[in-house]
Amino acid sequence: MSELFPRAHTDLRNAAAIVGVGNSDYGYDYETSRIRSERPCHDLTARLANTALERALHDAGLARRDIDGVGFCYFLNDANLVDAVQAADALGLRPCVSKVMTPIMLGVVPEAVCELVNHNVDTFALIYSAPMRSIRQVFGGDSQGAGPMSYWYYHPWGWSSQAAHWALTAQHYLAKYGLREEDLGIVAMSLRVNAGHNEYAVMRTPLTMDDYIASRYVVQPLRLLDICLVTDVAVCLILRRCGESGDLAQIPVQVTGWGGAEAQGDRLRALVVDGLQSEYKEASRQALAMAGMQLSNIGHFEGYDASSIHLLNQIEGYGFVPRGDALGLWRDGYMTSRGVLPVNTGGGMLSEVYGQGWNLVVEAVRQLRHSAGPRQVRDLTASMVSLSTTDGAYPLILTRGDA
Repeated sequence: MSELFPRAHTDLRNAAAIVGVGNSDYGYDYETSRIRSERPCHDLTARLANTALERALHDAGLARRDIDGVGFCYFLNDANLVDAVQAADALGLRPCVSKVMTPIMLGVVPEAVCELVNHNVDTFALIYSAPMRSIRQVFGGDSQGAGPMSYWYYHPWGWSSQAAHWALTAQHYLAKYGLREEDLGIVAMSLRVNAGHNEYAVMRTPLTMDDYIASRYVVQPLRLLDICLVTDVAVCLILRRCGESGDLAQIPVQVTGWGGAEAQGDRLRALVVDGLQSEYKEASRQALAMAGMQLSNIGHFEGYDASSIHLLNQIEGYGFVPRGDALGLWRDGYMTSRGVLPVNTGGGMLSEVYGQGWNLVVEAVRQLRHSAGPRQVRDLTASMVSLSTTDGAYPLILTRGDA
């Protein structure tokens, strides 16, 4: 497992819980960013963060003075570093522990759990803020810093974005299992249905197969509707030790297990040819062992849908369905909110918002509280959230605190 965050261990099972969640106004902020002609002159990162923080505090029934630990997970497109003390002061927080953490949903929850278990703090807030659309963030192309190190090596040959990774992966997958390009459309269409029941979602207009086919290619065979959004977004998660979370406003959502595995050797082959199946299997084994659960206990899945094909690889890689069967089962209703394995019920990053995995955690928390309204999964007690990069798998298992 990666050393990026604490190893999975049964001693940490259900040691802490998420007691408050809050997010910015995804849809409203998206429309505002579209009509803004220039980059915002004010500190939009802090403004978005403040909205998410205030809503999370209200959700938990807490006040700013109750937050004694905070992790800032700000996404910036330049060399400016976040100063944790200044960021806390800008939000009116006076924490004992204030630290800068990675913006992508990779190990930040396990790290917060350890802060609580070690009694460094009593109440820890994780605050993610990323005005990616307003600051004109570019993912790919010739822009400096446009992509992670996993594909910098291929840049001279035109391999300059993650979309190129997903496209080659999709080509291989479709050919191997005798599928057509348009078969991928069921993923985008299904998640758009879910987003239609989510008041925060950016894309709520119903989507037809004709709409999908008419959308332009990004990198063939993947179309625009196969690729995640670029949006402004902020999320706040508030955690407490489980023994101190029962008297708050919401049912606590326990952090029950996690895991992590990264590809070794030929990483391009691991992604394109193997679909990271070995990495998903190993990460799932760790998370389930820590949680003391079987995969069959998971009733809801939130996967990192940077692209439609990447989401399919996760569903199959963790073992929810056999390799090559996900699209056929999806057409049959298997992954709908009333299906056997509801997937990305808030609309995911294809239709709700691109939150680098954070919005997926918020959706899982609301589902486990049974407060997701018309998209609610029946009788849900355990969810898996998956952060997956181009070369790694990092699942997080959450459970309902009163189950």
